[in-house]
Amino acid sequence: MFEFAEISLTTWAILVALVILGVVLYTMTRDKQKWSTRMLANASLCIALSFILSYAKLYEMPQGGSVTLASMLPVFMFAYAYGVGPGMAVGFAYGLLQFVQGGWFVHPIQFLLDYPLAFAMLGFAGIARKLPDRWGMIPGILLGTFMRFLCAFLTGVFFWGEGAGEQNVLVYSAVYNGTYLIPESIICIVIAMIPQIRRLARQLSLNK
Repeated sequence: MFEFAEISLTTWAILVALVILGVVLYTMTRDKQKWSTRMLANASLCIALSFILSYAKLYEMPQGGSVTLASMLPVFMFAYAYGVGPGMAVGFAYGLLQFVQGGWFVHPIQFLLDYPLAFAMLGFAGIARKLPDRWGMIPGILLGTFMRFLCAFLTGVFFWGEGAGEQNVLVYSAVYNGTYLIPESIICIVIAMIPQIRRLARQLSLNK
């Protein structure tokens, strides 16, 4: 019989973070799209808009996370226009700005999961560009938000679990992170359904 050593929660967190990082790097390198001057300008504009909108907070959670005025939407729009790889690159850069804005970390893996990797996950919204236009960005927004939720959920379980008290740490992390990410995604969807916003997203995708 084989015997396996006990694996600590921190080790599991590191393994999961490495897997996520591998997926991010694979997706980004798989996309061979050349970054034109226009694309770089649009990326800078979307990052700046997200950063500005992140200051318009409707409410803020006590241990991190907040509901803003659709601060994720510009990243979603960029991913919708240019694809998953470029969208993840823009989200990664925006995640670093989020940390500079006032984030904190207790472990390097937690930093990666809560900031650059979590916001890079928003780039998965680019999958929606291959779906029927009548659906718009909605499927992408839902997927991008869910992928960011997974990162936040993992850090809640492995690094912020003491806040759960006597609650189940899995339920605690899911409820805590859902409390701000669900309203945030709803706001993004409502604004994305405005005809002018949908038209802008389509126009952005045409001007490559």
